[in-house]
Amino acid sequence: MTTTATTATRTLTPAECARKRRRARGLAVVAATAATFTVWTVAHQIAGVDLVVDSGSGATTVTPRAVVLVTVLAGLAAWGLLALLERSTSRGTRIWTWIASAVLAVSLLGPVGSADGTGATLALLAMHLATGAVLIPIMARSNRHPA
Repeated sequence: MTTTATTATRTLTPAECARKRRRARGLAVVAATAATFTVWTVAHQIAGVDLVVDSGSGATTVTPRAVVLVTVLAGLAAWGLLALLERSTSRGTRIWTWIASAVLAVSLLGPVGSADGTGATLALLAMHLATGAVLIPIMARSNRHPA
């Protein structure tokens, strides 16, 4: 899919559009990671909530390393799916937005069903929502360029 955008002085080449798209998507992953880590910090370090989940095989504490790793992996997976859909269909961004929103909704079931306590449940829900609130709109708009 070739995309061009017109700026006040000239039209961007497809390579420049691709570079802007990659930059926006990379920043979306970084921003989502920062948002999720901030929620973890506020909940755990400031509010003193023990972020523990019971996965059935025992209790696991949600560490900052896990928060960063899982958020980055989710962001990269979202980016990959969006790129694939954009290449395979003309409505890739719209389809991706629906899929991403559905994945976010399903992901909220995890904390509700496995978090240990109300504080952990609320903090983990907030972390999931923070990730989605940053990734979905930025990724969805990353293919558009200002005129």
